[in-house]
Amino acid sequence: EMLRQSLEDQKAQDSKDLGDEKASKAAAEEGKAVAEGELGVTAKTMSTSTDELASTQGACMTTAADHEATTAARTEELKVIAEAKKILTDTSAGAVSQTYAFIQVGATLQSRADLVRSEVVAMIRKLAKNHHSAALSQLASRVAAVTRYGAANGEDPFEKVKGLIRDMIEKLQREA
Repeated sequence: EMLRQSLEDQKAQDSKDLGDEKASKAAAEEGKAVAEGELGVTAKTMSTSTDELASTQGACMTTAADHEATTAARTEELKVIAEAKKILTDTSAGAVSQTYAFIQVGATLQSRADLVRSEVVAMIRKLAKNHHSAALSQLASRVAAVTRYGAANGEDPFEKVKGLIRDMIEKLQREA
């Protein structure tokens, strides 16, 4: 009888140990599943972070290269400005003592002919601006020069202006 009792006690203890082991195994499997899920999320986050790092590094390198190019261009511009300033200082040494203003000497209209000349130039410039025409703008500059300096020589500036306009029309017809 003692042997039977001992075997039954052993069987009960083994059954209890088996139940404990099964519960422990189930808890371990649940922990493993949770850890694997977290590992998957962490792997995705790491992949995304790695991609963002590469993108940020590329943008940083591009910005650095742009900055270097801008700095080099600025340095070159400063050298050119310094050289131009030196040239202007060297070539205009006598002009330093003179006083300058933004008004043009001799730009006043002294007669009705001067007024007509300025209106013609203004009209051609307005046409050039409205039509975005470099040719008309160039014609306006030529007409302004002819009317300003042609009148000083005593010649009829309007004959020259008419000639310039005829030349422009012929040029445009050849291009068309």
